[in-house]
Amino acid sequence: MKRRDFIRKSVSAGIFTGTALSFGGYGKIFANTVNDPELPYDLVAVRDGEPDLMLDKALEVLGGIQKFVKKGQTVVIKPNIGWDVEPEKAANTNPLLIKRIITHCFTAGAKEVYVFDNTCDNWTACYKNSGIEKAAKDAGAKVAPGHSESYYQKVNVPGGKNLKDAKVHELILSSDVFINVPVLKSHGSAKLTITMKNLMGVVWDRRFWHRNNLNQCIADFATYRKPDLNIVDAYNVMTKNGPRGVSKADVVTMKYLIVSTDMVAADAAAAKIFGMEPDQVNYIQLANDMGVGQMDLSKLNISRIKV
Repeated sequence: MKRRDFIRKSVSAGIFTGTALSFGGYGKIFANTVNDPELPYDLVAVRDGEPDLMLDKALEVLGGIQKFVKKGQTVVIKPNIGWDVEPEKAANTNPLLIKRIITHCFTAGAKEVYVFDNTCDNWTACYKNSGIEKAAKDAGAKVAPGHSESYYQKVNVPGGKNLKDAKVHELILSSDVFINVPVLKSHGSAKLTITMKNLMGVVWDRRFWHRNNLNQCIADFATYRKPDLNIVDAYNVMTKNGPRGVSKADVVTMKYLIVSTDMVAADAAAAKIFGMEPDQVNYIQLANDMGVGQMDLSKLNISRIKV
């Protein structure tokens, strides 16, 4: 039996202990990290709540959304909306989480909030069937398209090794605040989709990345534009057959949320929740070595919250 199948079946049977999928495992993952409430937290890990409540708890620890969003600012939120599938398959970010983020942004006084993705399937179908379009509009945000090259402008990536330039969506270039909200899931080429991988949805030509060492290009682009905040949706997690997903049977309800300004730290923590070491995901190691962020969780001040 493959390891991922074993994890999924063991969770369903309630016998999988000592890993990220149990509270004991949760403590084990972050056992050797700092937890000093007198210092600013590098990362917040929340578990066992609904997506909106876990977000509330995480932001409270970080000092509130107003620490990141100021009155009169324009905010762009980048979920994963890449696939024309229903929310239960966990190929896209949880719409309830997106709705709550938008609400927080407007509470902080944001002038405008935009939500977009450069989708893989038909963009109108993805926006609708993911549930994200309705959730975003219900919260007062504007849903922007990303399907035309005319929305993208060429930028240089001076820190890149393989990726020297890219066409980036105009919202990323013009907005005051950038919030990156990936869903944690398996990925056939990159092993995992998390924060840095989610940035492929803000560029036009993703095929170049796949042709020129995908993991290196992911790490390269992470040197260009670091989101102001990264929120990893690990409530329902696709454990195999990603990124699009095949069956609801591939999905495990884990009820986690990771929040950090550091993409590398967020991806390292999410990888461990998934059941992998960060250095097993090549782009995490590469980005760490390039100075994008910190993958050694023992060096971080982490708030661990069980709802």
